[in-house]
Amino acid sequence: MNAASGAIRRAAFLDRDGVINIDRGYVYRREDFEFVPGVLDAAYRLHTMGFLLVVTSNQSGIGRGFYSEAQFEALTAWMRDKFLAAGAPLAGVYFCPHHPTEGLGKYRCACDCRKPAPGMLIAAARDLGIDLTSSAMFGDKTSDLEAARTAGVPLRMLLGTDAREVPVMPSAPGLACAAFRGLLEASADAALLVPASAARPVVG
Repeated sequence: MNAASGAIRRAAFLDRDGVINIDRGYVYRREDFEFVPGVLDAAYRLHTMGFLLVVTSNQSGIGRGFYSEAQFEALTAWMRDKFLAAGAPLAGVYFCPHHPTEGLGKYRCACDCRKPAPGMLIAAARDLGIDLTSSAMFGDKTSDLEAARTAGVPLRMLLGTDAREVPVMPSAPGLACAAFRGLLEASADAALLVPASAARPVVG
């Protein structure tokens, strides 16, 4: 809650590869980064609906030695600028560089941040004052949805990787609220995302 206004701060948690950008595998260079069609328009729509936009991304390519945290941060800064220019500023970007078996050195560990663990969502809620029970997750893997469910996020949308097609709903009962081709289609479902009883959200 926002202490000054009593308004709820709700987040739209976004996976990165496959949801925001085309998943080419371990993307860390600007020349390899291509936005999924319509994703910036969708992010703007979610922002105007009062969602804080928060990216939560497994980045084991760092732990595997494919690229550095500095290279990831440089690409992230560029990506943030693109969201800002689209009128959809990112409130936060959280990433996990670890892998329990393939990580090198300090990156080889069973952490609490690598999805399906909920650590990144919980950290964002703590840092940004987010009400997880009023928030939504948009991901293209069941691990995204599992992290959200464990964190207490009730709205969990399964998206098709790279918005190629509507994915099959997961077999686990109740894991996903709905399935959409991509973020643009999901963001258009106002009946799902803005229930009539929702408290007034905070933007920014």
